Parts: sequence; structure tokens; C-alpha cells
Amino acid sequence: MSVFQKVQGFFSTHAETSDHHHLDELKSRYYKATAKQALEAVAEMLDGMRGCTVTSVSEERGEISAEVTKPKKAFLVATVVSIRPFETAVDFNVSTETVMPTDFGYSRSMVSSVYRELDRKLAPAVK
Repeated sequence: MSVFQKVQGFFSTHAETSDHHHLDELKSRYYKATAKQALEAVAEMLDGMRGCTVTSVSEERGEISAEVTKPKKAFLVATVVSIRPFETAVDFNVSTETVMPTDFGYSRSMVSSVYRELDRKLAPAVK
């Protein structure tokens, strides 16, 4: 990882996962589940989080949006995509509401914590 990427990651209020992210903790995760099972698991997990309210679930688009109020205000979008039968990708996009130019890693740590919780609910797909 370059120095620019490290500085850019620190001065950010946003974290987004992707297949080819330079940080392992922000790489897409794949689960051994149907898209519907994964969508339900993500919605259930977000509903159970303290300070988190699911605002929208779109089964057709495979998206769930949620507002986080504690410990910091943030907006989270989860995207669930079926790759093949019983292999589903789950990605997260977290934007923190702050007047500062940085959230001090909050959005990135939130992605890590929701993935840890989801790992407890769904089995990882074999790669």
C-alpha cells in the first residue's frame, strides 16, 4: 500500500468494500447461501445492532440501507449479489456524518465489525 493510500484512508469519512481492495478487511466476502438467505441474515443482523435502524430493503436490487445513530451517525448500504447457486457476495458501503475531514477509521471499523457478525451467521463460500 502506498503512502498516498494510507493518508487517503485516514482522511476519509467513507469505507466501501470491493473485490480488489488493497486492504484485506475491505475486500468483498462470499458466503455459502442463496441471495435471499444472505439478504435476510444481513437485515436481521443490522436490526439487532444497537443504534442501527434498517430504513429500506430491496430484494429485487439486493440492497439494504440503514441509519446508524450510535456511537456515531453513519449511513450504511449493504449489497447482496448471487454469484451462482449457494454462493453470494456481500458488500458494504459506510459513510459517516461528521464535520471533520476524517472519522478516525470509524467507517472502516464498522465494515469490519458487520463482517465479523455476518461471519457468525453465514458460512463462508469455499474459494
